[in-house]
Amino acid sequence: MYSLPDLEPLRDFNAIAVLTSGGDSPGMNPAVRGVVRAALNSGIEVYGIQKGYSGLLAGDLRVMTSASVRNIVQRGGTILKSDRCDAFRDAEVRQQAIKVLVQNGIDALVVIGGDGSLTGAHCLAEESDIAVIGLPGTIDNDIFGTEDTIGFDTAVNTALDAIDKIRDTASSHERHFLVEVMGRNSGFLATHVGIAAGAEMVIVPEYEVHIEQLGQQLSDSRRAGKGSSGIIVVAEGREPGLTYRLAQQLKQQGEEPRVCILGHIQRGGQPSGHDRVLASGLGAMAVSYLLAGYSDIMVGVAEGAIVDIPLDSVIRYRKGLDPNLFELALLLHR
Repeated sequence: MYSLPDLEPLRDFNAIAVLTSGGDSPGMNPAVRGVVRAALNSGIEVYGIQKGYSGLLAGDLRVMTSASVRNIVQRGGTILKSDRCDAFRDAEVRQQAIKVLVQNGIDALVVIGGDGSLTGAHCLAEESDIAVIGLPGTIDNDIFGTEDTIGFDTAVNTALDAIDKIRDTASSHERHFLVEVMGRNSGFLATHVGIAAGAEMVIVPEYEVHIEQLGQQLSDSRRAGKGSSGIIVVAEGREPGLTYRLAQQLKQQGEEPRVCILGHIQRGGQPSGHDRVLASGLGAMAVSYLLAGYSDIMVGVAEGAIVDIPLDSVIRYRKGLDPNLFELALLLHR
């Protein structure tokens, strides 16, 4: 477990609320449980907001009890449901959300989600007297200020389970498979999956792919007797259809690759033990930070410790893929 900060309680709350927003990720349920149990044990009433910011605007709030979060740590997805709310970009719409919170006597909010969700959290903190804490819930692990995000470990293991099965077919038919994982703007997931799966190549948005070089590498490997089958892990990229375009280009060079899109299978499934511990710790510590007087921060992890990062920095800066990690992925398949 990560080392925890020693925070002194400085303020009281009558009621807090928690929501999950954006794409779901395995571990959101343990995070919700951490928030609810920690708040109740501190004598604070807790509301669960259904369907993220959309549910907040609709006033879909439900009182949470200890029983509400019983037996949910092993469940994928989120019991609070989730949504992407484009309307929340509008300041007037956010004022409606603030009004809902105030009318229900809620003076603090915990938001679990990715960069878009945390941007909304920052806006609420700036535009109201509501104390707001964000938790990084995304399988992409692309949130600035934290080394790990809720759901990332599970998504890696889900992709590995699929690739291990795909490799059996790739070997039997002596073919290469282009396996697409999630990651529009970030190659964290693809790089970790590629290293763990022993992939022959990893293609990510951060680095330009030279398809001629890739085709030549596959051809050279075949001639050198290093194998005529294997796995190429591809992050989905910014434009739909990237993996199919790569497959078509490889066909023009004489290869016969197959494409497998893992898609939303990566979002589902039981959270790993790592994600359950991470999410539980972050959820409980979110309440500790609120009681210590913090607001407009994200609670994340760095160097083996739970830390706080200003939400302004979280949304202002982009977490870059470690070039040394990507180089390791390249090194291991040469």
